[in-house]
Amino acid sequence: MSLQLTPHTRTHTRIHHLFDERVEQAPDHPFLYLTQGVMTLGQLAQQVDALEAELRDAGVRVGDRMLVAAENCPEHVALVLACSRVGAWACGVNARVTATELAGFADKADARVLYFTVGVSEAARQHAAQHDTQASVLPGLQRAAVRPQATAQTGDLAEQVAAIIFTSGTTGQPKGVMLTHAGLLQFARVSAQSRQLGPSDRSYAYLPMTHIFGLGTVLMASLHAGSGLLMRSQFDLADVFEALAHQGMTQLQGPPAMFTRLLAWLDTQGIDHPAAPDLRYVYTGAAPLDLSVKQAIEARFGKPLHHGYGLSEYAGALTLCRLNERRADTSAGYLVDGAELRIMSPQGQDLPVGETGEIWMRGVGLMPGYFRDPEITAKVIQPGGWYASGDLGRQDADGALQVVGRLKEMIIRSGFNVYPGEVEAILLAWPGVQKAAVVGRKAADGNEDILAFIEAKPGVPLDLQALKAHAHEHLSPYKRPSVMALVPDMPMTLSGKVLKRELLEQWDAAQVRKA
Repeated sequence: MSLQLTPHTRTHTRIHHLFDERVEQAPDHPFLYLTQGVMTLGQLAQQVDALEAELRDAGVRVGDRMLVAAENCPEHVALVLACSRVGAWACGVNARVTATELAGFADKADARVLYFTVGVSEAARQHAAQHDTQASVLPGLQRAAVRPQATAQTGDLAEQVAAIIFTSGTTGQPKGVMLTHAGLLQFARVSAQSRQLGPSDRSYAYLPMTHIFGLGTVLMASLHAGSGLLMRSQFDLADVFEALAHQGMTQLQGPPAMFTRLLAWLDTQGIDHPAAPDLRYVYTGAAPLDLSVKQAIEARFGKPLHHGYGLSEYAGALTLCRLNERRADTSAGYLVDGAELRIMSPQGQDLPVGETGEIWMRGVGLMPGYFRDPEITAKVIQPGGWYASGDLGRQDADGALQVVGRLKEMIIRSGFNVYPGEVEAILLAWPGVQKAAVVGRKAADGNEDILAFIEAKPGVPLDLQALKAHAHEHLSPYKRPSVMALVPDMPMTLSGKVLKRELLEQWDAAQVRKA
């Protein structure tokens, strides 16, 4: 089939402009490669048209938020693009969150309408069953009734923002990171160019598009380049290698934990070098990269494992490794176009090359703030519009960024961020728990184990099995502690802060009792 997609000829101001131009150029061009068939750009455009009409008929306004409990599917992509056409904001939430978490996200978003991707997700179907839903114009979606009390955002911000990505802070309350059209469009171009992505490429698209990795690196970059997506709602190891061997996959991207799982699967199958005749680009991000994992992946696939540093607050990535550059370290690469970077001391002074400090950033991709959270926004946005990331890093003499740790206590589990305060809040809600401290500890598979240390109220018997069941009900699987341990007394500073490092030392010395 002759590819007729050409470089963009227009100035785009909203993310759907990328898609609409591609549809005009080549409506029959294959875009989504699904397990049940292939969907062209034109076929997806019909879904976008139908959802746009549905949103307008429902009275959705510029600056309204559409919350969708989703797993990857064409309908979710269509909803994101339809929101862009209407001027609403797409607010994606992983369908596998608990009902409690979903309610918190919906409340924070002040959502006008809730959608559920029931066609591909049992979790979404369970959520939909707890709401008064009706059929959407697309069979794979259901939606709740319009919330007339939702307040639309007004002013310049209403026009600038394309989507909200939710994250949670140390208080355990969700924060809505506002992503702008300009930031996502900029990263779409940067990401596509960094890989020389073109119409003949196919990326494995299992990364949730409710996360910046899936939304920016996978979806938006592919729209920019006109490349295809092997779209999957869930991750399946055997399917990855089938797609590599027989479905023309050229791009393999995911967090380090995914690559650790791939290596383990290859070992169980006795495969040294998997068949991947079309693979030309391998990338990892969203979490720290272990050098041994990098070396093993490069040996198995015969390709350099590219790396980058990004976060929700800066749409996509701040730094990326150069195409096909082989490095002996785990550097996150170099500044992308439109981004600025500083390494800062605790006293707020710029540090020279080679010294470690907090990573500050600004540029086209920077969020305008957390949705309706001016106080929290003010804590991270520094004078001059710099975002203080809470991450520690240093720049090498060649400009490459080395991310070496976190000021925050954030835990990375399966590529997702887990905030101790969020887990601690759930544990502290259980009768009999006096103090709770949650700590991350690096595991052998490249993930981080979540350890929860519990101090019981004096004289109150504590049923740890019941507490685990409580956590299971209110926390997503990747947020649940892998270990709960009782401690007689929390080690504390004079100012009343738990000494978590001391707790870990006690754990490693087997001085706490494992549940």
